[in-house]
Amino acid sequence: MAQNNGTIGFEDKLWKTADKLRNNMDAAEYKHVVLGLIFLKYISDKFNDVYMKLQSEEHANPEDQDEYRAENAFWVPKEARWAFIQSKAKLPEIGKIIDDAMDLIEAENDSLKGILPKNYNRPALDKKRLGEIVDLIGTIGMTDENSQDVLGRVYEYFLGQFASAEGKKGGQFYTPESIVKVLVYMLRPFKGRVYDPCCGSSGMFVQSEKFIKAHSGRLDDISIYGQESNPTTWKLSNMNLAIRGIEANIKLGDS
Repeated sequence: MAQNNGTIGFEDKLWKTADKLRNNMDAAEYKHVVLGLIFLKYISDKFNDVYMKLQSEEHANPEDQDEYRAENAFWVPKEARWAFIQSKAKLPEIGKIIDDAMDLIEAENDSLKGILPKNYNRPALDKKRLGEIVDLIGTIGMTDENSQDVLGRVYEYFLGQFASAEGKKGGQFYTPESIVKVLVYMLRPFKGRVYDPCCGSSGMFVQSEKFIKAHSGRLDDISIYGQESNPTTWKLSNMNLAIRGIEANIKLGDS
């Protein structure tokens, strides 16, 4: 199993291991399985970081949901936390356990309602392989000081790899990261609105955030708006932004 030591290139090793677990599953279907789990691991890790911080503070209450909102973290119920899910990875009921976790998270976080994938319990999904994927993703960020940054890198890398594996389907195109970087550099989005009418997985917005940080700008000086016509891609877009802590208004539609 791939071990994450935080060095450059570990994303590729992780991808190759995950791709082996894919077996005969179509890449378009498999990406939602993997990316949904990476997102779940991300919000659980961030929740745990805030939880530990609150436990160390004299007058803080680690069970107060408002404390997590103040830290820009999602509230994760006990049976949706990664440690609980990974402890059940070998059980044949792991699919239902993950679906239930997604439901619990959506119920407690309004901004995530209708976004998270909830079809891990379908009969066609091999539960043994699903458990192996859970264990694999459990290695991400385990040895890094900031596991959220690592998970963000993995999510972004996997998005690109899945796009390459799928190719062009149904008129959908994946814009290479290098081209998006050039577009953002030309736009120089320091202030005002950033709008992408066919935003896909929100790569333009992620690169805009990176550009602003690299040039010592202020993220509060821009407002992000987007539109995506594909419902499943729209969900991936919102999860991608949530992993980055980017506030945006992304609509599902085709104008």
